[in-house]
Amino acid sequence: MEGKPETPVSGIAPIENAAEGQLSFIVKPAFDKWLEKSPAAVLLVRPDSPQAPGRCLIRVENPYLAFVRCARELFGVGEPHHSGIHPSAVIADDARVAGGVSIGAFSVVHAGVTIAAGTIIGSHTVIHENTRIAERCQIGDRVTIHDHCELGEEVIVQSGTVIGSDGFGYVKDGTRYYKIPHIGRVVLEERVEIGANCAIDRGTFGETRICRGTKLDNLIHVAHNVRIGENTVIAAQTGISGSTRIGNEVTIAGQVGFVGHIEAGDRSVFGAQAGVTKSIPAGITVSGYPAKPHFQARREEAALRRAPELLKRVKKLEQEISRLREG
Repeated sequence: MEGKPETPVSGIAPIENAAEGQLSFIVKPAFDKWLEKSPAAVLLVRPDSPQAPGRCLIRVENPYLAFVRCARELFGVGEPHHSGIHPSAVIADDARVAGGVSIGAFSVVHAGVTIAAGTIIGSHTVIHENTRIAERCQIGDRVTIHDHCELGEEVIVQSGTVIGSDGFGYVKDGTRYYKIPHIGRVVLEERVEIGANCAIDRGTFGETRICRGTKLDNLIHVAHNVRIGENTVIAAQTGISGSTRIGNEVTIAGQVGFVGHIEAGDRSVFGAQAGVTKSIPAGITVSGYPAKPHFQARREEAALRRAPELLKRVKKLEQEISRLREG
């Protein structure tokens, strides 16, 4: 630590808005200008950040992560608040609800449900039969979790999401579609986070599984029998069709679409709005529609931008050739 270790801190703020007495952080060199002009009391900075005589600096490998930890541990920012079980909540007689569980107003817990200690459930949420929820989960408002689903420790499900709905499966006979029964389940392993207004469909006869540490943004659809590996991140409005396999540590940008029954290898990367029509090997970055290696997609995009100019040149050449032939 550089400066006075006894410097008092009364709050936290991003560097552009920090006031006197607050803790802030600087990650990128472009923001080093704030070392001199920020009124913040204490700054978390990189090991190679410039010297700032008279300032209270704490040099850490990851200033942003250190800031987040300080926000949680020192000021309770982002920490869930327990409020007990609301009198209007409806809980089946044979549901097993551990001590220290919070359940919000007008929520319903059906028969055979198990909810472990430290879990917080918002208002107007419905947990259907024989679902198991492990310790310290956070379930938002207006969430629906259908029967026989399983949530591991520290799973977060944001408001409006539906876990375990039927998949989109039908058998056609003539002009009529017959619904395929979906009797599988959804498994969310520990530390998975599902954003707001997502839909995670149950397996047809097996399971849909999202493995530990994976994070989903808002407005994502995961179809039946999909498996998503560990520590994968998926941005908003992505859709994954049935029985597709996503590997570990995959990065998927917004509005990516996957057809069914394909695989995305470990550590693969998908650019925004990619249309993925075939399996992608491990470690490959793809973009475009249909998705292809990113460098190839960029070349093709650049060529398309030149197409109008090239068409004009071709038209002029054709006119010139026509004039020469006539002459």
